Amino acid sequence: MAEPTISSPSAPPSGLILRSLTLGYLGLMVVLPLVALTIQAAEPGAGAFWEQLTNPFALHALRLTFITAFAMVIVNIVTGTATAWVLVRYRFPGKGLVNALIDMPFAVPTVVAGLMLVVLFGPSSTLGAILGKYGWGVIYHKPGVILALLFVTYPFVIRSVQPVLLEMDAAEEEAAATLGAGSWTIFRRVTLPTLWPSILTGAALSFSRALGEFGSVAMVAGNHPLETKTAPLYIFGEIESENRHGAMVVSVVLLACSLLILIFLNVLQKRGGRAHVH
Repeated sequence: MAEPTISSPSAPPSGLILRSLTLGYLGLMVVLPLVALTIQAAEPGAGAFWEQLTNPFALHALRLTFITAFAMVIVNIVTGTATAWVLVRYRFPGKGLVNALIDMPFAVPTVVAGLMLVVLFGPSSTLGAILGKYGWGVIYHKPGVILALLFVTYPFVIRSVQPVLLEMDAAEEEAAATLGAGSWTIFRRVTLPTLWPSILTGAALSFSRALGEFGSVAMVAGNHPLETKTAPLYIFGEIESENRHGAMVVSVVLLACSLLILIFLNVLQKRGGRAHVH
């Protein structure tokens, strides 16, 4: 005799509600402001947009922002990868403290970070006076901007590479060493290909973070148009000068670059996931 079929009660639509709330919050906090800014920046027309974008002050601010961010990324790739390597592969006294201090830039307000650099490298400091004597100005010069960006983005490459190093199987490196490969050859031919996706992820996050850095840069760069005024400083200055459209145009350019970086990271993570599965 067939047992009667018992229909289970339908599950409450908690998943649908949660997804709707999540997407609604995302739209309200991220998508809506982005769309509103883009529409207002484009509203006066392509000619007005291009005029504001090709303003010599705006072009210089954007160029300086990208150049300093790129210089910061190059340094971060080398030092961040090296720091992650030391933390994972070596034991030394105070390792736990060093590992904790790496995240300090996330906790320190960016204005305070800029002030610390001014105190250390400012013209009135001992170190700043010595550097200035030899023509190596830091604060209120481009190197100061790069230093500020290095401080606020310091953890990104380290925290991207460190977990990958921890999960790496040392068998391939040991096999290469057994075959007579040197340490540099092993790193270049065996380790680095595995680390590259995480290095690029940290570098892209650092670059995106640097594009919008304001607080620390405002402290170390000063207000020098066509010299040390980055795009965020330019945007703030145009708002104060009541040129809202000029500020919005430069903001849209920075937003577009950040969006492209996020798309790049998404593609990189998907490829990395597929490679890991295979």
